[in-house]
Amino acid sequence: MNYTIRELQKHEYPLLNDFLYEAIFIPDGIAPPPKTIIQSPDLQIYVKHFGESKNDMALVAEVDGKIVGAVWSRIMNDYGHIDDQTTPSLAISLYKQYRGAGIGTALMKELLALLKRQGYQRVSLSVQKANYAVKMYQKVGFEIVREHEEEYIMVNTFQHDTVHKPFSPAK
Repeated sequence: MNYTIRELQKHEYPLLNDFLYEAIFIPDGIAPPPKTIIQSPDLQIYVKHFGESKNDMALVAEVDGKIVGAVWSRIMNDYGHIDDQTTPSLAISLYKQYRGAGIGTALMKELLALLKRQGYQRVSLSVQKANYAVKMYQKVGFEIVREHEEEYIMVNTFQHDTVHKPFSPAK
């Protein structure tokens, strides 16, 4: 499947509400919640006033000119919050028919590279233990740092290149 990844444009920020709903993990056999669930304060912290902070970043994937997935990050006290030094937290989702094609992994890798270039040291997220995305997160470098009854808190610590001084023999 051919896709392109690009930055989310300001006029497209309202789409984050759709992707926030798509990011809700729904186990097999469970009825999806109503779309109004994203209006809860616990979920609105992911999207409300997005773009007003310099720390808000989002990328989208497009297939045939249609946005099919998004990954975004911001500094917030969300489910995946570790501490005030671990910033930001992130969220990712794709429309169901585009899952399993590598688009989510590509989106994640692009955002991680962007966050690293911006100077962040690490990024966190929360994920339901039963969510198949746990494997993808581990594949791109996330590690489980905390465990709750139904979810993992995961962190990706960036490896920043160190500057090595040239070797000079002692005199």
